[in-house]
Amino acid sequence: MEEKSILIDSPFITLGQLLKEEGIIPTGGAAKWFLKENTVLVNDEPDDRRGRKLYPQDRILVPDHQLFVIKSK
Repeated sequence: MEEKSILIDSPFITLGQLLKEEGIIPTGGAAKWFLKENTVLVNDEPDDRRGRKLYPQDRILVPDHQLFVIKSK
């Protein structure tokens, strides 16, 4: 699976922000429901917390979408 780099200029981004900014969910409020219905892997472990902090080098696999890798600007 092809990976997409997500460049951040802050120390971290939350899982909910990532889903919204990548157009996977329409609003931040939809993150809770999306994560309950889909198994998202953060560094190869399932995580359903929309507030999960993602740091550079974290790898996020969103089923039926893509593999994302967080990178610093």
